[in-house]
Amino acid sequence: MISLNTLISELRMIGLVYSRKLNKLGVNTVGDLLYHIPRRYEDYSLQVKIKSLEKGVKVSVRGTITSIFNIYSKYGKKLQKAVLTDDTGNIEIIWYNQPYLITYLKANPDIIIAGEVKLFGSKLIFESPDYEIVNRSPIHTGRLVPIYPETSGLSSKWLRSRINTILNQLNPQISDLLSLEILNRYHLICEKEAISQIHFPDSFLKVEQARRKLSFNELFLFQVGNMLKQRAWKNQKVLLKFQTGKFPDKINAFIKRLPFKLTSDQKKAIEEIIADLGKDKPMNRLLEGEVGSGKTVVAAISLYLCHLNKCQGILMAPTEILARQHYDVICHYFQKFKIKTVLLTGNTKLDDNRWNIIIGTHALIYRSDIYSKVGLVIIDEQQRFGVEQRAKLRSKGSNPHLLTMTATPIPRTIALTLYSDLDMSILEEMPKGKINAKTWIIGNEKRESAYKWIEKQIKENKTQVFIVCPLIDISETLESVKSVKDEYQKLKDIIFPNLRIGLLHGQLSPKRKNLVLRDFSLQRLDILVTTPVVEVGIDIANASIIIIEGAERFGLSQLHQLRGRVGRRSQESFCLLFSDSKNERTLERLKYITTTFSGPKLAEIDLRLRGMGEIYGARQHGQGLFNFADLTDLVLIKESKEAADLILKEDPNLNGFPLLRDKLKQDKIQNIAQD
Repeated sequence: MISLNTLISELRMIGLVYSRKLNKLGVNTVGDLLYHIPRRYEDYSLQVKIKSLEKGVKVSVRGTITSIFNIYSKYGKKLQKAVLTDDTGNIEIIWYNQPYLITYLKANPDIIIAGEVKLFGSKLIFESPDYEIVNRSPIHTGRLVPIYPETSGLSSKWLRSRINTILNQLNPQISDLLSLEILNRYHLICEKEAISQIHFPDSFLKVEQARRKLSFNELFLFQVGNMLKQRAWKNQKVLLKFQTGKFPDKINAFIKRLPFKLTSDQKKAIEEIIADLGKDKPMNRLLEGEVGSGKTVVAAISLYLCHLNKCQGILMAPTEILARQHYDVICHYFQKFKIKTVLLTGNTKLDDNRWNIIIGTHALIYRSDIYSKVGLVIIDEQQRFGVEQRAKLRSKGSNPHLLTMTATPIPRTIALTLYSDLDMSILEEMPKGKINAKTWIIGNEKRESAYKWIEKQIKENKTQVFIVCPLIDISETLESVKSVKDEYQKLKDIIFPNLRIGLLHGQLSPKRKNLVLRDFSLQRLDILVTTPVVEVGIDIANASIIIIEGAERFGLSQLHQLRGRVGRRSQESFCLLFSDSKNERTLERLKYITTTFSGPKLAEIDLRLRGMGEIYGARQHGQGLFNFADLTDLVLIKESKEAADLILKEDPNLNGFPLLRDKLKQDKIQNIAQD
């Protein structure tokens, strides 16, 4: 007997060849297949007589096959030509390379077909319609027909047949995570009905009800996981307590020594962090602020307070390049103070334990020789810091305070959902003197004049230029690297033969990356050609122009972050969005970034126009956690949070919800819940 956990490779109706195809779609078990939902529906619920058919209409027609035979195209391909007849007339049908239909439809001539009516010459025909034998429960015709995400050799018709068979066998086993009270309170249909209606809906209203239920499930699971995580964190005690009230004069003196004034947002964030550090429970705070908003100085002041309490602090960056940059900046802030700051990269060994601050990459989490007196850990670009790493950090002896930082703007709806377990500080106000980069969309017809203008700027003003090439794939594949190398060669040999041009991409060794960036920062290069995976936090003071090739491929938030690489001082800066697109909607979307300079606003626009993945890229910030949920649905987010809170207040250990407990254990939400 099959269950939701049965591997699809064990089902005779699927077999090894098709199970491999399904694996490519992330479908490994029967449960995965049932939750592999349609991406759209064809409406074949309109069933008409042949004489009423019109070109371009999608319909179902019931009739009898009165003739069917093979014919050959002029290219030698075998086609099946049939005539379908009802009491009002007949219509021709063409199928391609399905010779078995001749025998099958002669034996079963009474059928229903579904498809779009097409005009061939002067007559109406059906081309490759779906069909079903009359007197069977229809799943391909006469109804809303699901169309699934497919892969080569795996059709929606094939998927419909298998899912229908499995649903008929499994229906009694499909149980609900949610109690009847929750279902009634939030007007949700049960799980059995949701699964049945998402695949074979009676109407579009039923589709919406099914989607709402499945979305609620995902959000509810996530909220429960987050609440369990928050509870686990709050139940811990810090071993190295901070005396935050003893050092206000020293903190103020440190701030007065800074060569700039703090913004009101920075002051507020520092107050919130100091308050957290004074508690006996470990801080778990997210500091959000776009490029140039001043997160690093907030981190430095937090580390200084850590030092005053005779504790050690750690600052982790996602890459060695950014770690070195943080090291330089932090050392500059601490130069008048006796604070031993160490840069620890790779397998570097510490000579002794007489250090105050360590700066390195996220790999520091796996070191066992540095955590005996650590009171504070700061993680930069926290979305790259995974659940396993966070759990590893908490397993360290001192149970330190945790401050995570991100330059990625987070829309309110996502903050309410993905970060409900964190306290948040937001730096919206930019330091005085920062000038927004003038941003222009450059079409193909203006490319040549743009290049001439850039060369003039470099020669007359000694400015430096970033040129960012889009990735072809989510990760930096060899194909993407080849693309950026080709662009580099073209710029070097043809467009700017008299300028000094460097190349930077993710597949270079750390040593090579550092050399290239050092040359650029020392103004030994005029132009740096790079891929977007190179760190957004890189600070090149003299760079005032950035060109973004294929700008239409990026989300607005990504473009805004890339734009943040220039204009980091008070000089005039420029961002040129190169796009060959003629699509009006695409160009309208790009226009937002030419007039909007707020990261959070652009993130909200991105979320509305293109969805969550466009803000964060692949599987960052929970991307991939939600197959159904729409994070712009504030009402459903609020309701799912209420439901999770209700369940955990009523039953903190979920003893009365064994299915929910099992789901949290086996699902990826488990990692979040136990984080």
